[in-house]
Amino acid sequence: MEESMAALGTLNWTMVRAILAILQWWGFNVTVIIMNKWIFQKLDFKFPLTVSCVHFICSSIGAYIVIKVLKMKPLIEVEQEDRWRRIFPMSFVFCINIVLGNVSLRYIPVSFMQTIKSFTPATTVILQWLVWRKYFEWRIWASLVPIVGGILLTSITELSFNMFGFCAALFGCLATSTKTILAESLLHGYKFDSINTVYYMAPFATMILAIPALLLEGGGVINWFYTHEDIFSSMMIIFGSGVTAFCLNFSIFYVIHSTTAVTFNVAGNLKVAVAVLVSWMIFRNPISAMNAIGCAITLIGCTFYGYVRHLLSQQASSGNPSTPKTPRTPRGLMEMLPLVSGDKQEKV
Repeated sequence: MEESMAALGTLNWTMVRAILAILQWWGFNVTVIIMNKWIFQKLDFKFPLTVSCVHFICSSIGAYIVIKVLKMKPLIEVEQEDRWRRIFPMSFVFCINIVLGNVSLRYIPVSFMQTIKSFTPATTVILQWLVWRKYFEWRIWASLVPIVGGILLTSITELSFNMFGFCAALFGCLATSTKTILAESLLHGYKFDSINTVYYMAPFATMILAIPALLLEGGGVINWFYTHEDIFSSMMIIFGSGVTAFCLNFSIFYVIHSTTAVTFNVAGNLKVAVAVLVSWMIFRNPISAMNAIGCAITLIGCTFYGYVRHLLSQQASSGNPSTPKTPRTPRGLMEMLPLVSGDKQEKV
């Protein structure tokens, strides 16, 4: 009796921890997206390169404090040669991914941007099939049909459609997919978690982006300083978005270790729905009925894709040689996704 009560208590705590992990992950993710959209739209700070650079600086400092000062995570040692040969190319693609996400946020509503970013599973599969000639089962291809169909329906019926923002979000999906594929080869042998990933990549990304941001947006930022009314509170929001972006990485690490692969996939798609709902409540961007249906179809397709991928990975791990493993595809919004190996890798 006592053993069953103890087991029940452990189960309840595991469930509570998983729920708390998902809620704080949703909170940080939605907050980052809303703050960035607020910066571009309400603060009139229309400089996505600079905002991305601020995020990288805050993430670099945050990762250093967590690993070196607070010692909350052990540092994964990477040889100097591997930092340039492996980490730097990853950081370059990672930088492009974040910048394109912020660029798309400047020109299109959060709801539309989030729906397009859900196209990432499809771009990953297509890219691996075209470039790397990787084989995929028919169930994987079938699961992509509602994703592609939902994206097309959403794009056609989007009332605030902007071609530049649409292309930025779409190429952002390609960048996310490229980063995922490169990670499997370039980071092979390193068991990176999200914090160590940020620790190594964020400084490189800052270095890559600093000069373009200064040359392309420096003059505009200086002019904004002289013309904007409330500089102090605006700067607090801008740097606050950077700090929140780093906290998001910590939340990702926590939620991965507190949930199962299926739960992570479903929670990731529900997170998109939460972000869309919250952004609509704040910015009141017009959404037609068909647009909302397209978004819902896309999210259902993403959930179906994750479920199929989980089934195939379970079959592969059970020793069925006829079933090829499907590639790991993270949910890419504006988050710095963890690159981990082993069993936990299937959760991303």
